[in-house]
Amino acid sequence: MEIPMSLPLDHDGFVRRECPHCISQFKWHHGPANEEAEQQPSPTAYYCPLCGQPAGLDSWWTQEQIDYTRGVIAPAAARLVEDELKSTFKETRSKYVKVSVKGSVESPEVPAPLTELDDMVIATSPCHSYEPVKVPEDISGPYHCLVCGQAFAV
Repeated sequence: MEIPMSLPLDHDGFVRRECPHCISQFKWHHGPANEEAEQQPSPTAYYCPLCGQPAGLDSWWTQEQIDYTRGVIAPAAARLVEDELKSTFKETRSKYVKVSVKGSVESPEVPAPLTELDDMVIATSPCHSYEPVKVPEDISGPYHCLVCGQAFAV
């Protein structure tokens, strides 16, 4: 079962992320930011640009993104269950038994799509400049490289 879903990007192509350690939000570029980035190997972990702690690639979802994903999946799963029940029991008849499906599975509404604000500033690390991040304007650093965790100032 495939459920199409996308997360919004800001006007510069950045997607919002949340550190699993410090719970601060920042943004990283969605896809390669430039040609140099296309040539680099994929990292096995990323570092929070705000606290410098590493985490696996699948650890950076915001709570809003998790809630949205669950909200998109639930109605699709309910439809799948209902379709399977109907197809399983549609031809179940014998001299002694008749099975039918009445009613329907209650399906929650799909949530409204997320939106993304242009609310952060770009910070580029000197060591891995091909992986820029966006950080909140009110946090002055030091920042940490998304790829290696090295601290830097802007």
